[in-house]
Amino acid sequence: MTSFADLVAARADDDSIALWFEGRSWTWREVVAEALSRARLAREHGAALADRRPGDPTPGPARHVGVFCENTPEHLFWWLGLALGGDTYVGINPTRRGPDLAHDIAFTDCGLLVVDAQRRELLDGVEGLPTVLEVGTGTETTTPAAGAEPLPPVDPGVTLSLVFTSGTTSAPKAVVCTQGRMGRIAGQQVERRGLTADDTFYVVMPMFHSNALMAGIAPAVATGGTIVLRRKFSASSFLPDVREYGVTFFNYVGKPLAYVLATPEQPDDADNPLRIAFGNEASERAIAEFSRRFGCEVIDSFGSSEGEIRINRHPDAPPGSLGVAPEGIVVLDPATGRECPPARFDGDGVLLNGEEATGEIVHLRGAELFEGYYKNPEAEAARVRDGQVWSGDLAYRDADGFWFFAGRSSDWLRVDGENLAAAPIERLLARFPAFEQVAVIAVPDDEVGDQVLAVAEAAPGATFDADAFAAFLDQQPDLGTKWAPAFVRLVDSLPRTPTNKVVKRALDPAVDQGAPSLWRRVDRGGDRAYVPA
Repeated sequence: MTSFADLVAARADDDSIALWFEGRSWTWREVVAEALSRARLAREHGAALADRRPGDPTPGPARHVGVFCENTPEHLFWWLGLALGGDTYVGINPTRRGPDLAHDIAFTDCGLLVVDAQRRELLDGVEGLPTVLEVGTGTETTTPAAGAEPLPPVDPGVTLSLVFTSGTTSAPKAVVCTQGRMGRIAGQQVERRGLTADDTFYVVMPMFHSNALMAGIAPAVATGGTIVLRRKFSASSFLPDVREYGVTFFNYVGKPLAYVLATPEQPDDADNPLRIAFGNEASERAIAEFSRRFGCEVIDSFGSSEGEIRINRHPDAPPGSLGVAPEGIVVLDPATGRECPPARFDGDGVLLNGEEATGEIVHLRGAELFEGYYKNPEAEAARVRDGQVWSGDLAYRDADGFWFFAGRSSDWLRVDGENLAAAPIERLLARFPAFEQVAVIAVPDDEVGDQVLAVAEAAPGATFDADAFAAFLDQQPDLGTKWAPAFVRLVDSLPRTPTNKVVKRALDPAVDQGAPSLWRRVDRGGDRAYVPA
């Protein structure tokens, strides 16, 4: 097995362009030299040592270094440097504040915290911090190319990073990723996407999250391609950047495709070098429109941060499908542990057996791929049972083996005696032109158990027309008999994590009479209608 450190070290004599940032470039030789200097800085600044996790092959304690920086060369140099030094990178989420921020740093045993000027003030008043090293952007000085001798090889089993989950349904957990896993991911990305040294990778997702590291930077290291790094995503800068730097590969999570599509369309938008947009959680509408408008392939896949669950897009997949899964990944009934039967649909596409067909996504042999949560045996035990990995995500499969996401395990609604999964309802409602994205949650009801509340984020420039929405529902042949929302709430934006995942637990289920931007369903002469609540 190849360690990620081996892939980085292999670039040490490469004089091709590795990095562009705000008009300045570095070769791979220069990037590796900068990374080596950061590896030594961790030691010079006395990063405290933490106990290694069970199973780590390297004897002795480990250095854990928290990196609390924007997407800058400095951040990249530290991640690559810690990889070369066999130390552990901890990505610190800048949206966490006060006690939560202090917890993340202390819980992951950071002995050194690297922070830039833009985020330094976020540490004011935070107690119990380790040694803090304030840095710039990485553009102020350049380490000479003829640096010190390379560091010793790093075992693939050494922990490379601790990256927190999004925390959309519970407190964030620190996911362990070893050197070997990151090396494997880099190679898989290169092979599956046909990537080469001629590719240019546009990295604008935050680097404290796994998407930027695994989908953008790791394959660039493996190929010796070029990274274009931006501090933050900008929809208006997207196409100019793609053209200026010759971007061929763009990784994303959630809304970026929709944000770019909201910019004014031009006749020559497809005149650009972009080949692939790769990510997850984009809407079906955004996937189709982005591909058409910019003349590229959009690969919107499904995968877990923990690395054991993967469902791949397939060209023959029906609308709304995630694609197909490798052997060993199945849908199991959480109550019985038995495999759920295939989903059945009528001639109009209505899901006939959603309750029995929907179950949890499980990898029957996933335990051998799961590398654990840092210092969280309870969460590990909930995820791994008898060698199987239970993802916490719901899905169903049709008779042809195509998968459909059904939400999180907490996303069940029980409406009038029938269990409904939220995600299929959300997909259908998102077809309404005035909605950009929809989150479905339950409103407790003494008579029917739950009622469906659709919290809808308005599409750019759109207004909600209640009569048009009721007519839209009547025209959907695959609308389940209990799927029509009892309530619709219009919002400017849904609550999201920094990586654009919707945080449903932040949504208010209250449907008080007279609440602003809230509509309720009524029966108007036998026809469905919506009126202000």
